[in-house]
Amino acid sequence: MLINSNDFKKIKNSLPLGVGLLAVSKGHAQESIRKLSDYGQFDFGESRLQEAIPKKNNLNDLDQLRWHFVGTLQKNKVRGVIKEFDFIHSVDSLPLLERISRISKEEQKTPNIFLQVKFRDDPKKGGFLKHDLLESWPSIMSLKNINLIGLMTIPPIDLNSYQRKEVFCECRSLADHLGLKDCSMGMSNDWKESIDVGATWIRLGSLLFGER
Repeated sequence: MLINSNDFKKIKNSLPLGVGLLAVSKGHAQESIRKLSDYGQFDFGESRLQEAIPKKNNLNDLDQLRWHFVGTLQKNKVRGVIKEFDFIHSVDSLPLLERISRISKEEQKTPNIFLQVKFRDDPKKGGFLKHDLLESWPSIMSLKNINLIGLMTIPPIDLNSYQRKEVFCECRSLADHLGLKDCSMGMSNDWKESIDVGATWIRLGSLLFGER
């Protein structure tokens, strides 16, 4: 069930200055997106291009909305995602980033990019390993037509609260080391822990929309 206006405002008002709320709307109806926009929510996250495009088209009267791609980005979907989304939270390899850079030039776009980093072994998640990211950093910094704004991470599902917070700390520390302002981390079950250690974007799905 969609969160009510008062509970939504409580969450928004609890966020420190500089922390953005991304409503992860994947799997939810466009009517729920419209309702949340009535509450004052303008950033929405989708993970499948073919699901997002009809929603965007049916909500094109809401020109203040900003769209974030949060799913695994397949190379054959890069062009479509660059055309449709303002932010990409899930760039998990140098070859993918190079492809985004090339296609962004062709499309005359400059997407906002988060690099997904994997700080713990997790076969279900993609992402740069820390040492690989550091090794690739000179090549990453040479790429054009992207706006590299931060890192994104998702801790393994079996970690406890303390362990998740450790992962978030590592992500914030690495972002600071690389001179990146933003950290996209923390979801419906751990967003408070992520804010404690420096998240600048939290991604809330079920907490706002209810279960899919």
